[in-house]
Amino acid sequence: MKVMITYPPLKSDKGIALLSQNRQFQWFSNPSLVYPMILASAATLLDKKGYNVLWKDAIAEGMGEKEFEAFLESEKPDIAAIETKTPVVKIHWKLIERLKEVSPKTKFVLMGDHVTALPKESMENCKSLDFVITGGDFDFSLLGLCDNLSKGKKMPKGIWYRKGKEIKNTGNFELNHNLDDLPFIDRELTKGYLYNKEYNIKKRPFAYTMAGRDCPWHKCKFCAWPTLFPKFRVRNPERLLDEIGMLIERYGVKEVFDDTGTLPVGKWLENFCRGMIERGYSEKIRFSCNMRVDYMTKENTRLMRKAGFRLLKVGLESANQKTLDRINKGIKVEQIEKACRLAKKAGLEIHLTMIVGYPWETKEDAIRTFRLADRLMSSGLAEVLQSTVLVPYPGSGLHKEALENKWFRFDPTEYERYDMGEPVLKTPDMTPEEVVGVCNMIYGTFTSPKYVIRKVLSIRSFSDIRYMIEGLKAVIGHKKDFSRKSGGV
Repeated sequence: MKVMITYPPLKSDKGIALLSQNRQFQWFSNPSLVYPMILASAATLLDKKGYNVLWKDAIAEGMGEKEFEAFLESEKPDIAAIETKTPVVKIHWKLIERLKEVSPKTKFVLMGDHVTALPKESMENCKSLDFVITGGDFDFSLLGLCDNLSKGKKMPKGIWYRKGKEIKNTGNFELNHNLDDLPFIDRELTKGYLYNKEYNIKKRPFAYTMAGRDCPWHKCKFCAWPTLFPKFRVRNPERLLDEIGMLIERYGVKEVFDDTGTLPVGKWLENFCRGMIERGYSEKIRFSCNMRVDYMTKENTRLMRKAGFRLLKVGLESANQKTLDRINKGIKVEQIEKACRLAKKAGLEIHLTMIVGYPWETKEDAIRTFRLADRLMSSGLAEVLQSTVLVPYPGSGLHKEALENKWFRFDPTEYERYDMGEPVLKTPDMTPEEVVGVCNMIYGTFTSPKYVIRKVLSIRSFSDIRYMIEGLKAVIGHKKDFSRKSGGV
């Protein structure tokens, strides 16, 4: 059986689709294409099980629609599996209808958080769609589906399908898979070189890993990934260490970013760090990850630095305690700066993420978030940041609350408008242009005199210069993207 795992072309004058990192979606002028870990795992697992796997990320390859259709017509895969996201799901529906005409015998599959939240919707709106896989374990589930179609094995839970004119399903998906059973991702099969352009990287070659699925907290109301992963599972730290060793030996990797929603702490982190030191990897690579501010202590930040950690990506989200409470973030505002200080003292860098456009925040609230970000960046307590417009993806707690409270600015099914180009929800005293404008302001902290002077004085090598240039290009791209619809604030 021939299986194509793909991101088809997405053409838009808004920019290039950032779809391979599926926690959020945006059209970018200058995107950093994030390696799609779970999809790459699916391709590897199917390949190891003897299936003929085609990896075709048309977005990363810059492939046009006609070229992609010609490829499909030539290869005629038995299955074409596509990961989708709310802002482009309708595009994918139309695309599948067209592709079915090009390759009538190909069975088309959609996966992702949107179709996990609303599986029947896609089956009803796209008559050429054959299957929807719900849940986040696309790798195990897609293998189970292929085994069902080619070998007659029982279809796994969480699959939606057609039986004649009826839409059926195999029940709720289950997350009972052991992540340690997965083979190490085949970086050649999945063209890992296409995703080596992340701007926030100091050393190359660079690679992604994924220790767990997805976050031990998994309560944040704005996040759609608890839809995919309602419970947290993690790989054995020894297994991750073995993978890092493989990346060093086979690919000469010098920096790793682990894309787990939040890297686990406690005994797991201690064992992982000790392993990094004992195996000598702490001297060979730099390691970065997602982290919560309340998980950061003096002891573990020092241990992480000793183990070769470089950067921690943490969710600031808002400088307003009422917002942190309403989104179930589980942190206090004062913990943010304290954690940044602990990290800096240990020699770690901080990447801040924050959100603008909460339906209960005023302009003053939004500006307070900007000021905190500006202070942390100017003082050297944070090195990098990113700001996004709040998007209540279907399946998230925020989407349900927004429906109940009638917070939407437009019909909630106008999914194409969930692309961060404008607020989806009403705000008390800010126009849509002002919300987007605050995002633009936040990115402006990269060009503040204090930040620029501090960064110039920190240059120690050519890689530092390259890092600054690439970061500047990314910031210019972000400001361009948000400037399209922003107004004065």
